[in-house]
Amino acid sequence: MNRAVPSHIAIIMDGNGRWAKQRSLPRKSGHKAGINPTRDVIKFCMKRKIKTLTLFIFSTENWSRPMDEINWIMELFLSTLKSEIDELHKQGVRLRFIGDMSSLNEQIKMSISNAEKLTVNNNNMNLVLAISYGGRQDILSASKKIIKKSKSDDTFFPEISEDIFESELMTTLLPNVDLLIRTGGEKRVSNFLLWQIAYAEIYFTDILWPSFTEKDLDEALIFYSNRERRFGKISKQLEERDC
Repeated sequence: MNRAVPSHIAIIMDGNGRWAKQRSLPRKSGHKAGINPTRDVIKFCMKRKIKTLTLFIFSTENWSRPMDEINWIMELFLSTLKSEIDELHKQGVRLRFIGDMSSLNEQIKMSISNAEKLTVNNNNMNLVLAISYGGRQDILSASKKIIKKSKSDDTFFPEISEDIFESELMTTLLPNVDLLIRTGGEKRVSNFLLWQIAYAEIYFTDILWPSFTEKDLDEALIFYSNRERRFGKISKQLEERDC
């Protein structure tokens, strides 16, 4: 029997710090150890024909961490992006970045821009990296854009719909999330893609991100395929639709 496959998977990659602590290593070692499973999960998703994968790299709240850790994460992000971009391009991956780009340094912004331009015509998979991203901020930004447009066009505001609102979100032109995975044992969404996960199935695992494997991804996909996605309807309505 063919299992249902999500079109869009989003992952909160949590547990790097705890992974390091369990091994009496500095937190930096945990972040570095998180690179391999990140690389692997991209390959795993491509293998399973997932069309869009969104990874939560760094949240707006993460700016409150110690500055030396922030600097390390940003340096690691930049070096990893530079080392991986050619292979991602070769594999037909299109990169997109969402978040408050104004908070990033010029070198990172330039690398992000170059990566998006290089991969813009690729269509094997959308890889969306959320950096300096917050779901509330995304919604607030979209609302401000709509208000600004309505001030210059009196007919615009009454016509606002979900489709119009979504077109102003950072994830515009991407499908909403089907499956949200959070590693590390915490059971919360941490201000990630709040609008976009409205109907997502949410899978929590105790596995810390540096230990996440292909088997763990498959367990999440099995969980997803066993869920009945009703979108507000009842099971009987879905059965009648499928007849």
